[in-house]
Amino acid sequence: MNTVELLRTLVGFDTTSHRSNLGLIHWVADYLAAHGVEARLIPSDDGQKANLLATLGPDVAGGIVLSGHTDVVPVDGQAWDSDPFTLVEREGRWHGRGAADMKGFIAACLAAVPSWRSLELRRPIHLALSYDEEVGCFGVPRLIAAMRADMPTPALAVIGEPTQMRVGLAHRGFFGHRITFSGRPVHSGDPALGVSAIEPAVQLIAQLARFGRTLRAQGNRTTFNVGCIHGGTAINIVPGCCEVTWEFRPTDAASTAQVTQELARLLAGVSPEVAVELTPLAGVPALCAPEGEGGAVDTLRRWGALWPPGEIPFGTEAGFFQQAGIPSLVCGPGAIAQAHQPNEWIAASELRAADRLLACVGAWASGV
Repeated sequence: MNTVELLRTLVGFDTTSHRSNLGLIHWVADYLAAHGVEARLIPSDDGQKANLLATLGPDVAGGIVLSGHTDVVPVDGQAWDSDPFTLVEREGRWHGRGAADMKGFIAACLAAVPSWRSLELRRPIHLALSYDEEVGCFGVPRLIAAMRADMPTPALAVIGEPTQMRVGLAHRGFFGHRITFSGRPVHSGDPALGVSAIEPAVQLIAQLARFGRTLRAQGNRTTFNVGCIHGGTAINIVPGCCEVTWEFRPTDAASTAQVTQELARLLAGVSPEVAVELTPLAGVPALCAPEGEGGAVDTLRRWGALWPPGEIPFGTEAGFFQQAGIPSLVCGPGAIAQAHQPNEWIAASELRAADRLLACVGAWASGV
């Protein structure tokens, strides 16, 4: 099967994050088995989803990880011109949910398997497919833990998110929280008898905004956003509950620690009459650019990745691999501008470029 045929099959699985991805995962495992490659499944706690890890070549250090997530975002409320889960070609573009983000890359990897199997590989090629990336990167930590426990350390991980085949050196992280303030509701005729939950929530939001401005003044590009506020029940009741959902996007681990420490300090200053509950919603580490432009970056350039490399404006699973001690870059077919959109598409030329890069991966792994 070629890349387009494989992409058609992958798009046909509705792997929206609130659904199971097991249909796709088992199909990929069977496909690999048909080519003599054994796949290991790493299930979620409830068994409804699974990561997949497979290795071609010798069980030695210094290989390459080709990583992609299998889940896609919903199509609800979007105006599609065709069935989102049926791949359709129009004017050199392949349309379907996940075509760009990021089943196109996975399809190209699977299409390369027969060629890789025909080579005498001296370095391993690891295929790593995850679940629940779109809702917080919940699957990949378990996948990486299995890798670290059972296989020698790879030399490089390439996360094939849609960058139009340009090398992504770095991106900010993403950390989301829900903070619930609980006060004491009373009739507003005598508000002193109650404890407002909204007031400390508003104070915290203002304090976070000031902290964000301080960081920017110091040249730190970490950003903050309060996405939702829900509180109170009526104008004449002192609000007994207020919920704030917010996120910050740090540039590196030091910024993550700095914000986390400041948040703890601010919450410690809330009146003891107000109960505060902090619930982490997502924690995606930043990807930090490697020193200089040698090593893995130059390797991808030789394989045909586009130049110049740079920072990408969206988060990926690459930071998790980097934290695990695996040098990591982002490079894959398709444009992020098409991701999550109605009539999502990937250009046929992008798929061909991915095919060429993955052929170079095989040559590298075989020592050519």
